[in-house]
Amino acid sequence: MRKYSISFVGAGNIATALCREMFNHGHSIDHITSRNENNGRTLANSYHATWSDDFVFPVTSEIIIVAVTDRSLSEVLKALKCNDSAIVAHTAGSIGLDVFPPDLRNTGVFYPLQTFSVNRIPNISEVPLFIEASDEKSANTLINLAESISNSVHISDSDHRRLLHLAAVFVSNFTNHLLTTGKNISSMAGVPFDELKPLIMETVSKALELGPENSQTGPAVRYDLNTIEKHLDLLSFSPDFKNVYEMITKSIISYYKKK
Repeated sequence: MRKYSISFVGAGNIATALCREMFNHGHSIDHITSRNENNGRTLANSYHATWSDDFVFPVTSEIIIVAVTDRSLSEVLKALKCNDSAIVAHTAGSIGLDVFPPDLRNTGVFYPLQTFSVNRIPNISEVPLFIEASDEKSANTLINLAESISNSVHISDSDHRRLLHLAAVFVSNFTNHLLTTGKNISSMAGVPFDELKPLIMETVSKALELGPENSQTGPAVRYDLNTIEKHLDLLSFSPDFKNVYEMITKSIISYYKKK
């Protein structure tokens, strides 16, 4: 498989994970641009690349991966200067190709469907990568790059990817917040969060094995109004927690009434 010369805008969690995986699979890391000099230099030095805080890239950069926050993406892309033949791809799940300015001719999306955190890099070979591009040549190049690091590569247009990103928010971000809420409440009960881990593991395992729609248990799916009212009374200490409980309980009841 062809090896590419790749540069990155950004030196955060996504850039670090992709940079490491691409380097380990034989690709050359050309240049790192980041506003944080310490993070940028550290990442660049790790993979024998150069660093700068501007957005001007060497002519040797064949692919430029822009891994920055959604809110800064448009501004960064407008400032970016590179070889006309370079492919510029962002990693945002909820933003399409229309974010690219007209002077960037070969553009795309290189979206990893995974959560990335400091000092915790997932196995990229198991991370689904979703590709979109402005033209067939750019698409083929990004697909080749993706297939060199992942066993799960897909073509996805902007509309479907936005829905996928929304699904990811529900299963990852919202789930994590509910776990945080559960941890807070278990602490009030004087029980360490570790005691909830077997329940969490079984819940996730069962949902993956049987399908989440076939795995629901608890007072809402049983329409146990007596228990629900008792829980709501217990949650009087936190209007926020109470609102979340009520909203999700109503959603569960509504979903299973329709089935």
